[in-house]
Amino acid sequence: MEGCEEAATPISNSCNLDLDEKGIVVDNSKYRGYSDLDYARCRLDRKSTSGTCHLLGSALVSWHSKKQTCVALSIVEAKYIAANSYCAQILWMKQQQKDYGTELNKIPLRCDNTSAINLTKNPILHSRTKHIEIRHHFLRDHVQKNDCVVEFVETDKQLADIFTKPLPKERFNQMRIELGIINESCLN
Repeated sequence: MEGCEEAATPISNSCNLDLDEKGIVVDNSKYRGYSDLDYARCRLDRKSTSGTCHLLGSALVSWHSKKQTCVALSIVEAKYIAANSYCAQILWMKQQQKDYGTELNKIPLRCDNTSAINLTKNPILHSRTKHIEIRHHFLRDHVQKNDCVVEFVETDKQLADIFTKPLPKERFNQMRIELGIINESCLN
């Protein structure tokens, strides 16, 4: 570590889901997540990097960043695959909450690609989507079962970018604050 260079970012350029004190059920919408990717970033194999983050209230409780195992032919396919991975994590976390006596329904999954969102809602396969492997339609099944709901998030509000893209120092620090990793006073 003696020869390492310091970097401002990794890549250059108290919430409760049970009944509250008054016996009122806490809003499940406080649990949400973001799914994103960096399309075909790897110059050797052109695979995309998926990233997800899961929040409970304002606290980051789980995150994931991994190169996809297959080459996506379009950004829509790559985003759909990333969201599919996130759906599997949602189901696991839902089961964990159920084990603790809390039911979570329709957990919002935030995605910044409307075409990928539409693909989760459309049960008809079109010639343009035939190349997407069957296993990636796992997400569509769980959207139809109301296990999760895929919602649009503007690109500048996509918190999963911190796990997939190189960011300027200011945006990186702002995302850390929004994810509850660090508070603003620590940056001064």
